[in-house]
Amino acid sequence: MAHRFKISIGILLIALLPLTATATAHYVLKFATLAPTGSTWMNLLDTWGQEVKTRSNGRLVFKFYPGGVQGDEPDVLKKMRFNQLQGGAFTGYGIGHMYSPARVLELPFLFHNVDEIDFVRDHFTPAFREGFHDNGFELLGWMEVGFIHMFSTKPIRSLDDMRSRRVWLWQGDPMGQAFFKASGISPVPLSIVDVYTSLSTGLIDTVYAPPLGAIAMQWFTKTKYINSVPLTNGMGALVVTRRFFDRLPEDLKTLLRKTGYHTGEALIAQTRIDNARSIEQLKKRGLTFVDPDDSMSNSELLALRDRAAASLIRSNYIPSSVFEETRKLLEQHRNARATVRTPVATP
Repeated sequence: MAHRFKISIGILLIALLPLTATATAHYVLKFATLAPTGSTWMNLLDTWGQEVKTRSNGRLVFKFYPGGVQGDEPDVLKKMRFNQLQGGAFTGYGIGHMYSPARVLELPFLFHNVDEIDFVRDHFTPAFREGFHDNGFELLGWMEVGFIHMFSTKPIRSLDDMRSRRVWLWQGDPMGQAFFKASGISPVPLSIVDVYTSLSTGLIDTVYAPPLGAIAMQWFTKTKYINSVPLTNGMGALVVTRRFFDRLPEDLKTLLRKTGYHTGEALIAQTRIDNARSIEQLKKRGLTFVDPDDSMSNSELLALRDRAAASLIRSNYIPSSVFEETRKLLEQHRNARATVRTPVATP
């Protein structure tokens, strides 16, 4: 009888093991980014990881791979598909591989200021989140790298100047390809991890980046001039695979969503502050901001934008419906702001 009792207890304990393992399951989120260690972006990502670890009591932990050690963004995406990585902080280039319509937020010369960007992004977020989901990813939060400028070894004052330079193109980027084709520029396609070396050897002499990014990547040390006209505002996103996300219990899904959203908002706010500071740092370090000449008029830049947009629409990289809705949103937003009047103070 005692022997049978011991066997029954043993069977019961074995039966309970899966429940115990599930209750204390430990999930590791391997997360890659191009952001270098010590940069604004990486510091806030580290803070996010610590918060998630603490609030989950160690059940969900990040393992970060900063500085492009897992390769360029296409390399990271490939590893995510094979479950070698589960997430990443991506620029618009990587986002385009996951859900390209979202890159309407990066069309050149489309937005006048960050208020317009925030307005359009907030409008589209539910639809874009669904688009990521349908393609096998979970959008946790937005981020951005900031307004993109041309950094060069010689001053660029016109489109003709740009056409005469050895300009870097992020290899395989449809947005960059459309922009340069519309501009009549023949760029040099390279992985982002090869840019610094290529600037050093003279293979390229012109790159595009936000001020903060040019400092973080040290590209500014190889250039002397910055064109003062921003090409676009570089977007970004915090993303994990659906395969990983769907395995999480509901409380950890909620935790990852909420903290990812707030981390994205913190990244956007701090990036904007640091980009403004970076402009002053670049001036102090001897870089010269160059104003365009008359050939880069507003009408010419808008025509360039429309040619690039038309190319992206033809390939359905950005659907025409998304582009037209964006233009209508911007028109409504600008008209609404134009009608606002500062009230006259009364004595």
